[in-house]
Amino acid sequence: MSLEVRIFTKADTPAWEAFVSSANNSTLFHERKFLGYHPQGRFVDHSLILEKKGQITALFPAVESVDKNTRSLVSHQGSSYGGLVVDRKLSFRESYDCVEALIDHARKAGFNRIQMTLPPAIYQKRVSNYLDFALIKHGFSYKKRDVSSMLTIENTPEKNLEYFRASHRTAVRKAIKSGVVIRESDAWPAFYSMLQHNLKIRHNVQPTHTLDELIKLKKMFPGKIRLFGAFWEDKLVAGVVNFEVNQDVVLAFYISHREDYQHLRAVNLLFFEIIKWCHQNAFKYLDFGIFTVNMEPNFGLGRFKENFGASGVFRDTFELDL
Repeated sequence: MSLEVRIFTKADTPAWEAFVSSANNSTLFHERKFLGYHPQGRFVDHSLILEKKGQITALFPAVESVDKNTRSLVSHQGSSYGGLVVDRKLSFRESYDCVEALIDHARKAGFNRIQMTLPPAIYQKRVSNYLDFALIKHGFSYKKRDVSSMLTIENTPEKNLEYFRASHRTAVRKAIKSGVVIRESDAWPAFYSMLQHNLKIRHNVQPTHTLDELIKLKKMFPGKIRLFGAFWEDKLVAGVVNFEVNQDVVLAFYISHREDYQHLRAVNLLFFEIIKWCHQNAFKYLDFGIFTVNMEPNFGLGRFKENFGASGVFRDTFELDL
């Protein structure tokens, strides 16, 4: 085996972060700072470093998961994306070596299964399907292929507006005439209350993060996590929490609005202003997130995102039983 695999330790943090900062497919969710914010004991970390002659070739942020009699090595469950983090110059042969080394380690460590969720292809600085091919050739199969709504940031915001559904373009103008104002905000408690209410009545679930966790993350990543709010008469009526996941992609992680102010069409203006902000800051894509859960489509949610000009890309989860 040409690659050596070892378990990550805290002493590896500087080298890990340095590799993530220049890797081909890395995101904020791969950083140790993000992975480490979770409360002690929530996860059993089993992150791996793959090296060749002492130089890092790949990283695998992962945790141990036990379900009945199955012990799995899983993409870190504290992040949206996982998978192998690799160099921009990863060769076809090296992709094979990485997958073979990962499987060899998992077997020797007593795991029964490997599971990983890769970031959508457009998160890559240089698009490559080498890893996908190597995974399939080594026996991995698709556990699921969810679809994420991705909006391309065009040459001008006005060009993006052309891709809005006609009714949504009208809604942008209506929001402006109604006096809706969009600005970055620190009204986290007000937004979170609105978000909790909407998720409860629509899906009977709680947000992924607590309010304290969101505020903590904002402080940890002050330039990468932002709340954009839509205000009418100084009242927050809609908001979007954006994660600047890497230099190319902004992820709209939370979207929420007040139903009693729906007539103002604040969400439409909110997204148009976010698109303008993405354009000004040289981002290539705005990721609206998945509208399928375990491959079950929510057609209404998909249509909502398409109305802003979004189209779908795969968010793949691979699995191998050992």
